[in-house]
This record gives sequence, C-alpha cells and structure tokens, in this order.
Amino acid sequence: MAAAQSNPLALVCGDDDFAVKQRARQLYEKWSAELGGMDHEIIEATAANSGDALKALGKLRESLQTLPFFGSGKVIWLRDCNFLGEERAASAAAVTETLAELADELKKFAWQNVRLLISAGKVDKRKTFFKTLDKLGTVEIFAAWSADDKDWVERAEVAARTAIRERKKEISEEALAEIISRVGPNARQLESEIEKICLFAGDRKKIELADVATICSRNKTARAFALGDALGDRNLPALLKRLDEELWETKFDKDKSEIGLLYGLIGKVRAMLLLKEMLREGWLKDTRDYNQFKAQLERVPADKLPGDRRFNPLALNPYVLYKALPQVKKYSSAELVRAMDVLLRCNQRLVSSGLDEVLVLQQALVQIVTPTTVAA
Repeated sequence: MAAAQSNPLALVCGDDDFAVKQRARQLYEKWSAELGGMDHEIIEATAANSGDALKALGKLRESLQTLPFFGSGKVIWLRDCNFLGEERAASAAAVTETLAELADELKKFAWQNVRLLISAGKVDKRKTFFKTLDKLGTVEIFAAWSADDKDWVERAEVAARTAIRERKKEISEEALAEIISRVGPNARQLESEIEKICLFAGDRKKIELADVATICSRNKTARAFALGDALGDRNLPALLKRLDEELWETKFDKDKSEIGLLYGLIGKVRAMLLLKEMLREGWLKDTRDYNQFKAQLERVPADKLPGDRRFNPLALNPYVLYKALPQVKKYSSAELVRAMDVLLRCNQRLVSSGLDEVLVLQQALVQIVTPTTVAA
C-alpha cells in the first residue's frame, strides 16, 4: 500500500471486484488530497465493445496530455476497465494496438504532478500493457475468496472485524462465526450483511448471535453448507427440507446437480469421520472457541495423518471441522462408516439406474439419520 502512495502510476485489479473498487477509491481520494486542486478526472472504462474501449483510451491519452488548469497536481482514474483481460473487446486488433501505443507513451511520460490510477477486473499478465504497468508502477491484485481456499475464513474474519470496528461496534465470537457461516466466501455480501446487522443493533455496541440469526441471510454457498449441517445435526425434517430447496435450485442453476449434492454430503460425512478419529486420538478437545480450535489443529502431528489430501483432515477448511465438532457426538464411528457406504451405494444408483433421483437421495438420507444403535 505504501508503494502505491509513492508511485505516480498504479493498477488495482482482480476478480474480487468489491475489494478492487474499495482500494481504488481509497487510493484516488488519498492522491487527490495529497495533490490538492480541482483538476482530477475520472474516466469510465467499462466497455461493451471495442469502440467503447477505444473511446475510453482516447479520453485517457487526451487527459494525460492536458496540464492541470490551476497549475497544481492532477489525478486521473481510468475506472472499472474491462478490456485488459480476455474479454471480447480486449481481443480486437485496434484495442491491442492502442494499448501498445499507450504503453510506449507511459514509458516516456514526464509524470511530475500527474498520477494515473487504473482499476480493472481480471487482467492478462502476458500482455505488453500489463508488463509495462508492472515495470513502471505499482500493481495490486485482489483475488476473490473461494471455498477451496484454506484461509478464506481467516480473510473473511479480518474483513468482518474491520467493517464492524469502522462502525464503532463489537461482535461476539459466536456471532462472528455465524456471519461467516451464513455468508460464505463472498466479500461484497459480507459487507452488506454487516451493514444490515449494525443498523439492526441500533445503539447497542455489541453484536450478538441473536442479531445475526434474526437479520442475516444465507447465500448460495452457505445454503449448501446448511444441507451438510442438517445431516450432521441428525435433524431429519430440516435435512429433507434443505434437500428439497437444493434440488429445486438444480432446476435453474446449471452448476448444480444431484451428483454434486451427493458429493457435498460425502465430504461432510468424511470430515465428521476424520474429526471423530482426531478426538479419539486426543489430538483435539471439544471447544466452542474457534481460535482455540484452530490452535489445536496446528498442533496435530502432521506425520500421523495420510499424505492423500482426500483423507487428510488438515487439508479441509478448519471452519468446516469446527462446525462439525458438536455434530460428531450425534453419531458413532460405526454409523459414520455405514453412512459412507450408504452414500456410495446412492452414487451407484444415481449413475447406473433409472430411478428417480429425488427418491434415491431421500432414501439414503433417511437411512443415515435413522438411529441403528445408541450413538457414541
């Protein structure tokens, strides 16, 4: 961040558009305050086609050649640029040529009291324009959070605490964990939900679990977690209700399928089985404090665990294990092994038989949740 402040040329980019917009706005306001004056300019660079891209680049080149009217400094912000990656507008020959010409101009430009900020989505790092910006200025890349990232929970916690602190509020550990669970790896929605919760809390300084439960909604990723949580809680009515909701989503979301739901349930049962074994070995102890739980995970002897990531609990997101901690008490080890077998046979029936997928999944879940012996 300090590097960007001392350099007159900065590119802020990445697929986390919320973080990109937030950081670019912060840098633009800081630069404007440092240089003073009234000549700062924002050029909108969201292009629907190559013609729009060329117009935005033309305005940028014109602005670079126009001296500050009042003799003070000037900040130029090429905002929300969407033709630096693999977009259709970016592939046009005229746009590629113009960007190459602009790169040459930037190399020779006498910056003095002029600063250029470019904010963009995903960029192609192989292209000449990016390489020029990377060499001449400062590049900040913000990658979107993903459920596959092992540290997304920690990053979300930091962002949530910061947003809450900025609003002069505090939050309990249970409420923070619940917000992360409901929102999932989505920075924009996290900010939105925190805004709602803080307004709901009113004059109260501390946000509690009840506030989150009352006002915070669940996104698509978090709803998928809810299906696994209902299985872990051994709550058949809730489980069948969540299953119906997820099956309904598959009708409208091409990225969802019955097999995908099944694999999510297999992952949940596997996590519970691995967690139960770690508790049996004494590597973990039951705790409701997420930070304590993470500290315990860090002390688990890695050499005692499988090298295959599919069977290594430390390869799982720590929050997934944390959420499953109270749930493993509801199943015996034998029941969890049996559940894996039931889900395997469910997979075979979904793939090889002509049976109704809804019925197959419902039967498997009823079979898993229905007690066979007293859970241990």
